[in-house]
Amino acid sequence: MLASLLLVALMLPPVLAQELCKESKDGFKVRLSIKQALDQEAVVRFSQYEWNESEMFLFRSALAFAMRRKTGNDTFRIENILVCNSTKRVSFVFVVTKPEDPTQLIPRDQVKAALRQSKHRINSAFLLSDQTLEFLGVPPTLAAPVSYGTPPWLIVFGVVMGIVSVAILALLMSTVSRRRQAKENSAGLAEEEEIVKESRTSLATLEATNGTYNQTFSIDDRLTKL
Repeated sequence: MLASLLLVALMLPPVLAQELCKESKDGFKVRLSIKQALDQEAVVRFSQYEWNESEMFLFRSALAFAMRRKTGNDTFRIENILVCNSTKRVSFVFVVTKPEDPTQLIPRDQVKAALRQSKHRINSAFLLSDQTLEFLGVPPTLAAPVSYGTPPWLIVFGVVMGIVSVAILALLMSTVSRRRQAKENSAGLAEEEEIVKESRTSLATLEATNGTYNQTFSIDDRLTKL
């Protein structure tokens, strides 16, 4: 009699869990398309692949991880992930129970938020994607945003400032070059004017001395005649 009661006590929790899973509206249906994730050669090689208990254990562990990550509650275990309505085509339903009270389910919205936060981690665990590991009722996760070491606006700002700096430097060099050239031209013109001025002075001096009677030569001429 005692052995019978003990057997009933051991079988009662799984039975209650199955009923809790089947009758709940907080469950999620999962559908896998393993062959869709493989190319033709891999399909032939993995034609005997089956979703077994080890795969299910990994799945429940991944969900427990997702719940821990979202809630910050480290008491979630695989025992809190109840699975039911499994089919040979690899589809099933799961619910999540509260760690402190296994007879109470986590609301659907909280489980959905945990799934969306860790969906890429769950996909990576099975090397699948949103198309091959479907959580019906949960929108596909978006690709992780690209993270830049330097903000794009800072790159654009740097390019613009570089162009402006080059333009300012070119303008300054052009201004200095024009001033230097103008200074050299001015010096050349002044030198030419000085040369012209000196030439004019020399010509004026020559013109002033041309035709002047030189008494010295006259006296010499008279003495020569004598």
